[in-house]
Amino acid sequence: MPADPRFHPRSGPFSLAAVARAAGGVVAAAPAAADPERRLFSGVAPLQSAGPDEVSFLDNRRYLEALRATRAGAVILQPDLVGQVPPGTIAIATDAPYLGYARVAALFHPAPPPTPGIHPTAVVAPDADIGEGCEIGPYAVIGAGARIGPGCVIGPHAVVGPGVVLGAGCRIHAHASITHCLAGDRVVLHPGARVGNEGFGFATTAEGAHVTVPQLGRVILGDGVEIGANSTVDRGSGHDTVLGPGTRLDNLVQIGHNVRTGRGCVIVAQAGVSGSTTLGDFVIVAAQAGLTGHLTIGPRARIGAQAGVINDVPAGTDVLGSPAWPVREFWRAVARLRQLAARGGDGKGRVARKAAAGRAGEDTG
Repeated sequence: MPADPRFHPRSGPFSLAAVARAAGGVVAAAPAAADPERRLFSGVAPLQSAGPDEVSFLDNRRYLEALRATRAGAVILQPDLVGQVPPGTIAIATDAPYLGYARVAALFHPAPPPTPGIHPTAVVAPDADIGEGCEIGPYAVIGAGARIGPGCVIGPHAVVGPGVVLGAGCRIHAHASITHCLAGDRVVLHPGARVGNEGFGFATTAEGAHVTVPQLGRVILGDGVEIGANSTVDRGSGHDTVLGPGTRLDNLVQIGHNVRTGRGCVIVAQAGVSGSTTLGDFVIVAAQAGLTGHLTIGPRARIGAQAGVINDVPAGTDVLGSPAWPVREFWRAVARLRQLAARGGDGKGRVARKAAAGRAGEDTG
């Protein structure tokens, strides 16, 4: 069904030409009467529920039957699937349908702009610098010396600590907090995210008491970094914790002190990266994976779900398992273990039968 307008305000309508431009595609098949400038669309919807005035997409061949049965007015899809589009539906061909759909969906449902102003209940330090067009929500707190770039949104009960710097167009959602941090443009913290908290560092006495080591570093967030709900990014212990431009953290992710990521890294829910580990550009860490400290993960490496990584991972390598192995070795080992388990079962049976026969011989000897 289409997006609920109570939660997802809609803009438009937009012409077929505008939709194709947003998708980065071309109109590859359309009824003769479909004028690209006059044919209008009102929104986006899934293949199964889209109507004649809505745009859908296909990026997985498993849903070809849904494509053939769709009533969508237009579908964004791969060029080689244009022939599968039913009569009356317009095909917009692009090599990256999901990316095209993301941009079209954002065309119809853009992020709401800030409502400039400071709510009466917000607490803003007198020397805080609030940029033009910012929205500061109810009960938000802006600390001394903080600098908030133009067009930022600071949500209800959010906290921006003393000295924090936010670039233009940042969004700090409800109940998120950010301290000891220098952030670029368009940084997003989703609800409950915690950035800049004290890292987990302590020394232990001979008697077993734990003495906190002051965490004297910062967090540096590149342009376009997004941090999911209830995720945490600890500040550095001496060096800085750095998330490179475009890095995305899912919900419930833990980043330890002094971790550094390159550009465009993706770290999925419930994954954890221990202190002083470095991730190269475009590394992917899947859900529930754990990385120990002081490792180097090469660019474009991929860490599989629930992997336990205790050694460096070379660039472009896919690893699985705990401890993590390269994917082919992991599956080869799994196959071998299954073979051994099967043979072990037969072997145990043979051993038991021989032992029983031996005992029987002793009894009758």
